[in-house]
Amino acid sequence: MKQTPLLDKLLRLQEENLTSFHVPGHKNGKIFNKINYKNFKEVLPNIDTTEIIGTDYLHNPKEVIKKAQDRAREVFKSEATFFLVNGSTSGIYSMIMAATSPGDKIIVARNCHQSVINATILGDLTPIYLYPEVDVYRGMALGVLPGEVKKRLLEHPDAKAVVITYPTYDGFASDLKEIAKIVHQHEKVLLVDEAHGAHLGLSEKLPMTALECGADAVVQSTHKTLPAFTQSSMLHIQGNRVDVEKLKFMLKLHQSSSPSYLLMASLDLAVTIYEDRGRQLMQELLEHIENFKNKVKKMGQVTFLEDVVMGKDSIKAIDSTKLWISMQQNKINGHYLEKELRNQYNIQMELSNRYGILGITSIANDEEDFQKLYDALKGISKQEGEETLQKFPFFSYVLPKQIFTPKEALYKEKKQVPLEKSKGYVSGEYLIPYPPGIPILVPGEVIEEEVILHARSMVKNGMKVLGLKDHQWKTIEVLV
Repeated sequence: MKQTPLLDKLLRLQEENLTSFHVPGHKNGKIFNKINYKNFKEVLPNIDTTEIIGTDYLHNPKEVIKKAQDRAREVFKSEATFFLVNGSTSGIYSMIMAATSPGDKIIVARNCHQSVINATILGDLTPIYLYPEVDVYRGMALGVLPGEVKKRLLEHPDAKAVVITYPTYDGFASDLKEIAKIVHQHEKVLLVDEAHGAHLGLSEKLPMTALECGADAVVQSTHKTLPAFTQSSMLHIQGNRVDVEKLKFMLKLHQSSSPSYLLMASLDLAVTIYEDRGRQLMQELLEHIENFKNKVKKMGQVTFLEDVVMGKDSIKAIDSTKLWISMQQNKINGHYLEKELRNQYNIQMELSNRYGILGITSIANDEEDFQKLYDALKGISKQEGEETLQKFPFFSYVLPKQIFTPKEALYKEKKQVPLEKSKGYVSGEYLIPYPPGIPILVPGEVIEEEVILHARSMVKNGMKVLGLKDHQWKTIEVLV
């Protein structure tokens, strides 16, 4: 039989038995060894089906899919819940376009995922940005101040909705309850990208859920922090500020007409695990994390996120299931640390930047995972790096001047110019450090010198920068 390169690679990775501190939340299927519901793992190929008698239809559910979604609604305490099989991106598109009409303004926190900006293109919307508080030294977006939301609403009373990312990729939670109060006082719709917060309802020790805070529509990546399969997510609605019938049309527009029953089944099982074992497993996870941090802190060479950002005005709470780890005291940068953990200790983290690494934990992680990570960090802590991280250029995160909307920029004539000589031009492309996919430049915005310097520094120091057609990052497309 001929080789199947992708499948072969995935099978080899499975044989490596990696310790997972990355998504998806089932951790390489680990949770299904503990909770193997009706031999779910063994029958996966057999239940990959389509719309036949008895399987219902996602875009007009009346039978088993409706029952599954209704149960999810009850468990996650929404008024309506929809399964997503085209990832959270399809949910972001759908909820934004259900709450707006072409030509509308929409207020967007700049630490959004690229899908939010793309939704403004699809919906012909004008994005009005607000910046979150920023940890400049570490290049991290923190939280959004309620006062900044109020300021934008007063400046743009004709805006239809506000989009907030809650919690952030790194686990920062803004005061979303106060933001919801302000948004609703101005009679606007609050839409929340809760991609990294599907698990928050499992413990009072975690930030409140977006629904508890008063959000009108919430998209969750159930596959990131709960045990659903990659690309399976949920969209929750409460209240009457979002037209549900319009939303259903948008979901049909942005999702496949041949939805995966494997993805929907994994969402159904994730709901069962959440309801039956979730709180117990979360309590165990939080205990493992606390014990792990207590042991690691005794080393003296490791810093955790809460040690450096507590006290910031924009942070209401921190999701402690996110592990941001830095070894700057040893002059060891995050990229090197991530590679050492993978190559020498068989541990895969979620991401790295120059300052540290991020691990995403879930209820599938067990005590053995944290012991392996502790042993690895202890071994690496004996090394001495060579990098002085203070030399990384300052980036102010001032909003670039917007000349055209993203959609207007998309259809303008463009040309390629050297990135080094692009100052003053209007960008025709994104500049997106990835992960987490938050743009520092969006089509239609003026390119400033600081953006050029920052982009050059990111590339030089090994960060992935997406959005440019030139994968060598030497040229950028600008508007003529």
